[in-house]
Amino acid sequence: MDSKYKKLAKCLLLDAVGMASEVIPVVGPLLDIIWAPVAASISYKMFGEKKGKYTSLITFVEELLPVTDVIPSFTIFWFLFDFLGIGKEKETINNVTDAEFAEVK
Repeated sequence: MDSKYKKLAKCLLLDAVGMASEVIPVVGPLLDIIWAPVAASISYKMFGEKKGKYTSLITFVEELLPVTDVIPSFTIFWFLFDFLGIGKEKETINNVTDAEFAEVK
């Protein structure tokens, strides 16, 4: 299995864990208070420092707010960043800039 799809499987599992508290009456919201910082930390590590700053904040808020547990935030981030490649830096050929071609007289 491609590492990209292994990451998807992890994202689906993490979303399922986050959604599980929704079905547990009374105790579910208390579990969200514990799960929110854990999920935010995992999100930060999964998506890297640059994107992780934003994904962890969104994940934290999404897990704390009531009824938003049904949003599969990890899977959405995987789809945007790993599947579609949004936010990836463009690679340059041989890292050559225009200034290196300028002639000096």
